[in-house]
Amino acid sequence: MQTVGILVTSALVVSLTACSQRSSPEKSTESIGIDRGCAVAMAASHDGEDGIAKLQQDLRDRRAPARAAEQLGYRFISRARLTNDPGFYKVAEQAAACLESIAPGEPAALLLRGHVFHQMHRFAEAEVIARRLVTMREFVLDFGLLGDVLMEQGRVADAAQAYQKMIDLKPFYQSYTRAAHLRWIKGDLTGAIAMMNAAVKAASLRDRESVAWAYSRLAIYELQRGRLAEAERMANASLHYVPDYAAALLARGRVELAQKKHTDAVATFERAARLNPLPEYQWTLADALRLVNRTDEAAALEEQLVREGASSDPRTLALFLSTRGKDGERAVDLARRELGNRSDVFTLDALAWALASTGRLHEASTLMARALSEGTEDGRLFLHAAAIAAADGRSVDARRWAHKAHMLRFTLLPSELGVLRKGIVSSPRT
Repeated sequence: MQTVGILVTSALVVSLTACSQRSSPEKSTESIGIDRGCAVAMAASHDGEDGIAKLQQDLRDRRAPARAAEQLGYRFISRARLTNDPGFYKVAEQAAACLESIAPGEPAALLLRGHVFHQMHRFAEAEVIARRLVTMREFVLDFGLLGDVLMEQGRVADAAQAYQKMIDLKPFYQSYTRAAHLRWIKGDLTGAIAMMNAAVKAASLRDRESVAWAYSRLAIYELQRGRLAEAERMANASLHYVPDYAAALLARGRVELAQKKHTDAVATFERAARLNPLPEYQWTLADALRLVNRTDEAAALEEQLVREGASSDPRTLALFLSTRGKDGERAVDLARRELGNRSDVFTLDALAWALASTGRLHEASTLMARALSEGTEDGRLFLHAAAIAAADGRSVDARRWAHKAHMLRFTLLPSELGVLRKGIVSSPRT
């Protein structure tokens, strides 16, 4: 999941401007019976998407306004994912407020708001909403939201119970994708692939972004087990449904790196990073640029990542700094703050890696053990475990984790492969 920075985007600027225009006495939202949230949802940019424009008109005309407000909220969440513009999440939050004003006490408004909070990484607030919903009714998507926010907070066993309830209530796309992720987290790659294939079969072809997302995850799963041709096929299938889908481009570029098609990978990553300029994409592109000797461009991109990455994805920035052996204390601070909100295995790993880069190996080893405790089969986790063990003088553990990282080498970035070849992390004890 991507981290949402505090940005004022085009979608939000347009909608807030529209609201200010409606605030004059003769055009106040109260005088015409329209909540401010409705005004934002009606005025927000729809980027030419006819479905959003129609729903906005329905809301203006008061044609099934509750349904229009709810559907607008989810459409704007989808726009945020497709365009990587977090301003659309704020618009979706206003759509939830609009729905609440039209139908006070409506659970659908709570669910919409909970999904917005989840996407904005306000996990504790989203959990409060989800728990309230599951005490009010037995609706499959309420349990999906609850499982999602519990998973992000590192409470995997509790999340599994929520996801199981989803499957029991309704085996469909949403429950299959969550079951796939849970199985992957628990180290069951074969089971994850089976569940994600079930999700693809169950998905509505009208929801092209959902189909594309499932195929992009299958591409990463297949890359993990070294089936490069199949991984490429899955990435291309994702791009068939959404041609400018950043996650699928990132997956295809990773496959091209594994195939040693470095020039192709650079072109693919450049396209992905234009669509989604988050640290994960910038780091991957910078590594690929270095492989084709475009070092000046790589250095400039890395400087941008270091300068701006904390606002959009502090966890990835912490990982980048630690891997490159730069500004370890900043990496520790970024990872600690992230852990305060998001205590999943990958944030535990990020903090362990940052601590190791500054020589605090005892704390790093303790956190690394927690990160590995769920059984997640992930090359980056194994790489960090190997390097921390080597730096701590635990050679048997280091060799064991290094072997597992090598088996998953196709999932590692070039700079991470460099760490694997060294087999140690920079610290006072190495």
